[in-house]
Amino acid sequence: MPITVQFLNDSLNHRLHESWDRFVLAHPQGSPFHLLAWKRTIEETFGYQPQYVVATEGQTVRGVLPLFLVQNLLIKRALISTPFAVYGGILADSPEAHEALHRLLPRLGAELGVQYIELRNAYPEQCAGFEKISRYVTFTSEVGPDEAAMLAALPRKMRYMVRKALKEDFSTRIAADPRAFVRLYSESLRRLGTPSFPARYFDCLLRHFEASAGAGAVAEIRETVLGGRAVAAVLSFYFRDQVLPYYGASDPEFNAKAPNNFMYYDLMRSAGVQGCRVFDFGRSKKDSGGSYDFKSHWGMAERPLPYEMLLVKRKTLPNFSPANPVFRAPRLIWQHLPGMVARMAGPALIRLVP
Repeated sequence: MPITVQFLNDSLNHRLHESWDRFVLAHPQGSPFHLLAWKRTIEETFGYQPQYVVATEGQTVRGVLPLFLVQNLLIKRALISTPFAVYGGILADSPEAHEALHRLLPRLGAELGVQYIELRNAYPEQCAGFEKISRYVTFTSEVGPDEAAMLAALPRKMRYMVRKALKEDFSTRIAADPRAFVRLYSESLRRLGTPSFPARYFDCLLRHFEASAGAGAVAEIRETVLGGRAVAAVLSFYFRDQVLPYYGASDPEFNAKAPNNFMYYDLMRSAGVQGCRVFDFGRSKKDSGGSYDFKSHWGMAERPLPYEMLLVKRKTLPNFSPANPVFRAPRLIWQHLPGMVARMAGPALIRLVP
């Protein structure tokens, strides 16, 4: 039976939507960012137009490709798989399904008049043969119920910092209200010279992942508390046997007590007790200092991310990374804005580079 491709949209029957999430959950390269909860979050918060493609063989889903059409003054028009996500790209369970989704992309890009198509692949098996973007790596580590073994596996300097943090009077709580997290995270982004997300983004994310918990993924905010005050917080995804801390921040006033070290180690040991096997620390720009150095010090396995880009109307590869020297002056200006101004203006600006 031949492979056919079609777009997922709200007029299709509910069975295909459920089949999409089941396929993602079962696929070895699946991620929370391939699930429809992510689609609904991005669509509702930012208004980008979804172009979700399904490859089927009869009634059976054989491949999926989440895409969003993004349009603004900076990037003009682009197809991205997927915005604000570190992973995306094609998931297919046969060469034929992969090829069908791959063949669709140049035609779809031309029809929509985009500058480029970006695939944020996590694994080489997803690659479609387009131009490689060798800019990012991800960090992963095994976790489990044996806390002593996890602590012993840390490099000496990180083990010292974790033990130091464990001596502090920190506690952890699951946040029902994201406001403390949003405050910490928005201020952290301002210090880095990066616009903040709208608060409703996190509300949407938590709501849509809670509604689709049966799809195998949950989003959760954990706060690190000292003296009744949230001094650090992390929003994580639990997906199959993985935990992915995705957005995290701490109050620099408490840096001497190492709340970040406590927060991530506490998440590791909690996830291990809950049955998780993999701690996915996420993407960083390689050799860039900052978050890259912090993650490197945990002694985790570093893996390059084989992102790809297909140029459609553009002639050269774009680079909208914050590390691009073009953005140096705007970043410095942003770092010195009053917090209230940054929180008000940030949501409009962050839409420019998803």
